[in-house]
Amino acid sequence: MTSQTTVDKAPKDPRDSLPTPAKGLRGHPWLTLFAVAIGVMMVALDGTIVAIANPAIASDLGATFADVQWITNGYFLALAVTLITAGKLGDRFGHRQTFLIGVVGFALASAAIGLSDSIAMVITFRVAQGLFGALLMPAALGLLRATFPAEKLNMAIGIWGMVIGASTAGGPIVGGLLVEHVSWQSVFFINVPVGILAVVLGVIILKDHRAQNAPRSFDILGILLLSAAMFCLVWALIKAPEWGWGDGKTWGFIVVALVCFGLFAVWENKVAEPLIPMRLFRSVPLSAGVVLMVLMAIAFMGGLFFVTFYLQNVHGMSPVDAGLHLLPLTGMMIVGSPLAGVVITKVGPRVPLAGGMALTGIAMFGMSTLTTDTGSPLMSVWFALLGLGLAPVMVGATEVIVGNAPMELSGVAGGLQQAAMQIGGALGTAVLGAVMASKVDSDLADNWADAELPPLSPEQLDKAAEAVQVGVPPVADGTPPEVAAKIAGVAHDTFISGMGAACLVAAGVAVVAVFVALLTKRGENAEAGAGAAHI
Repeated sequence: MTSQTTVDKAPKDPRDSLPTPAKGLRGHPWLTLFAVAIGVMMVALDGTIVAIANPAIASDLGATFADVQWITNGYFLALAVTLITAGKLGDRFGHRQTFLIGVVGFALASAAIGLSDSIAMVITFRVAQGLFGALLMPAALGLLRATFPAEKLNMAIGIWGMVIGASTAGGPIVGGLLVEHVSWQSVFFINVPVGILAVVLGVIILKDHRAQNAPRSFDILGILLLSAAMFCLVWALIKAPEWGWGDGKTWGFIVVALVCFGLFAVWENKVAEPLIPMRLFRSVPLSAGVVLMVLMAIAFMGGLFFVTFYLQNVHGMSPVDAGLHLLPLTGMMIVGSPLAGVVITKVGPRVPLAGGMALTGIAMFGMSTLTTDTGSPLMSVWFALLGLGLAPVMVGATEVIVGNAPMELSGVAGGLQQAAMQIGGALGTAVLGAVMASKVDSDLADNWADAELPPLSPEQLDKAAEAVQVGVPPVADGTPPEVAAKIAGVAHDTFISGMGAACLVAAGVAVVAVFVALLTKRGENAEAGAGAAHI
């Protein structure tokens, strides 16, 4: 006897058997890719575009720094915690319906944020954005898996990855232009017409594919245990920089997360229709793909986190200029992702994945050598190399995870892929942030003394270190210009040493990922998708 709630299997959507508005459009693979790419672009863009609007939101609504953090953390928590469950919903009710609900909800939540007149409303609807974004992302992968035949799937995933990479990197540029020339509300209102377009295309083009043995029930206890585990883990990673890695609260949440993960694994082996069948992880390639996605996100997201501070606070660039300086990375991801799809189709994922992580490691090592005087050309070389390395990993790891899962679990596999990336990004920011903080703490006092600056009390040194960790010189009002220049020099040099250490750790993570990549292979269940589809 289990505690599952069982529902009848949903019948096939009758609309799919009716004449389509335009013959040949419904279910066409490349048009399906275009339709889901519009929705995915909206979510990926929102992940970075909002960071540019946060200062304007705080000023307009009188928000505290903690409030502003919740604008980001609320969205991230809702997204990360519910991705796998949302993927299961797509497997149960159909990815077409789940995708369209996700798009509509995300667009409506965006409009509600733009109309909000209090910070509490902004945070509430940011959480709603995260929940609807979690519905949308795995469903997009599920639709691609069901629509494309095996020989075309990698190219489709390559273009899908290109859209995510370009949108993520383009967020600061678009956000900077909108905030500067329109308003912070426009950052959210822009999702409304994009969402309408995605819904119209989805209704006309998307076809609901359901596996014969799709899940019929919901593993309620499994959902609760996994959600609790994911929440505690992500919350610990978010708060670790503030609480400290040695704090009892940080490790308390981590321990609770591990206990919940353990109970979840035990329960999944007992329940009739589990949320995530543990047999999935008997596939070494699939497990390696999940680990690889985590390691890639640690190196990429963690390293890029400090590069934005380097460009803006050390080199004094505006957010828009900083985004433009990252265009080599974006450009190589845009060019490299579809090409990676072609190569992976021909030779399999193992060599491209290992090569991509090797290039990522070399790029992170190169970024560890950046100084306060490094010019744009050399920066562009390392950023471009990073984009070239990431492209095959985004494509190949996604194909390995989704392609090695049974068709009826394609939504869960898509949720796993996205959750792995979100957890890796949080780990990268937290762990590399700890490396940065440790290096700054060890170097700042000596660098300050070597510059013959006025001595600081322990409390003043701690406050100065917090500023230096993001590249900001701790210059007090009324400080003479020559002293301010010395402080800026010390702050920037200390920040550079911390960023260098963090990038070296990221390079080490990339090297480990090279060996993990050697365990991957082409998806064993890829043919179960749309082998007979006409393209």
